[in-house]
Amino acid sequence: MDPFMLTLLVIIALAVLGLPIGLSMISGSVVYLFMNGMDMGLVAEQLLNSMFTGYVILAVPLFILAAELMNIGSMTNRLLHFCNALVGRFRGGLAYVNIVQSIIFSGMSGSAFADAAGTGRIIANMMTQDGRYTRSFAAALTASAAVIGPIIPPSIPMVLYALVSNASIGYLFLGGIIPGLLMGGMLMAVVMITARRRKFPVEAPTPVRQLPGITARAFPALMLPVVLLGGIYSGAMTPTEAAAVAAAYAFLIAVLLYRNISARQVFGSLVSSARSSVAIGMLIAGALVFNYVVTSENIPQSLRLFLTDYDLTVLQFLLMVNIVLLLLGCLLEGTAIILIIVPVFIPTANALGVDLIHFGVIAVVNIMIGLVTPPYGLLIFIMQSITRAPLRNLFFDLIPFIAALLLSLAIITLFPELVLWLPRKFGYDG
Repeated sequence: MDPFMLTLLVIIALAVLGLPIGLSMISGSVVYLFMNGMDMGLVAEQLLNSMFTGYVILAVPLFILAAELMNIGSMTNRLLHFCNALVGRFRGGLAYVNIVQSIIFSGMSGSAFADAAGTGRIIANMMTQDGRYTRSFAAALTASAAVIGPIIPPSIPMVLYALVSNASIGYLFLGGIIPGLLMGGMLMAVVMITARRRKFPVEAPTPVRQLPGITARAFPALMLPVVLLGGIYSGAMTPTEAAAVAAAYAFLIAVLLYRNISARQVFGSLVSSARSSVAIGMLIAGALVFNYVVTSENIPQSLRLFLTDYDLTVLQFLLMVNIVLLLLGCLLEGTAIILIIVPVFIPTANALGVDLIHFGVIAVVNIMIGLVTPPYGLLIFIMQSITRAPLRNLFFDLIPFIAALLLSLAIITLFPELVLWLPRKFGYDG
């Protein structure tokens, strides 16, 4: 059997048997090296070289820690009160609050899962109290809104994309702002239509005299994105250093200003962050080794030549990538897609003149939509476990939100300037 095909079979078989996908990829890669009579030490060499030179990888656990620290304090509650004061007065107000809090919280955590499990859990419980909203609608909206988290900076998936593409993290972060706001606007349009049709309740408006106090209490939390992005785009910090500053800022605000977290909670957040970081780190390690195998087989270049023979236009290529990534997103974990599948398309994107910042934002949006797409969408099952909504009803309520996200993806694909306008304003020459 061809060594590469045997490698794929080993990876699939081990993953099906329950071995973590990162370890499965390392095991399959060892089989490939053995079949080709290559030095087994290449596995360790690839891991060490890639990990020690991949300074950007450090940003991942630091952003995870920042999100954990925000969730254990009252920071999330203060942000929710602020969002409710802004948009809670409209029909279906809590549904709008859900989307706005995702947009704001996305500027702090960089993770869809942190958004859903943190502020998403709180707002979903608020929506389902007294039966004001069905559990399935609250779960569907919260899962869909959490998708915005990794689009608006900071973004852990964009950090991983930068790792495999050598694209600028700072410009990737800027490129995600307008698409993230567009996705939020599309979800709000769905809420507006649904609120009228289902006659959702109108929340009591927040008195104007209370607005300054609510804003003041939320102000330290609202400043986190300013500190984070200001440090990156002023040149004072690299994205990795900014991730460390974000974690330190969240800790200091919770301990010194809000004073509402215990040592036990801090320890728990460190343990939870470490577990999440190890899981992602193992996946990165497996992908780095497997990418060596893919490169040895010259698959990216072969795919580039194959697609070039078909004389695809840029739009046709991006349409094909969208279809492939959306289908894979229904079945595979998003980090694995970024680290294994996306690099295969990058040489073709370069050959066709596709901007790598635009391509990266498109790829991340695709993968995030996969998180709310059956059958594998992890956000679906996270929110189902939180709300106890029937899966059948949850899938049904997801349909209009998925349609809105797909429409946003189509607009982002057709109009690259929506992605590239802000990066170019800050000096990007792509």
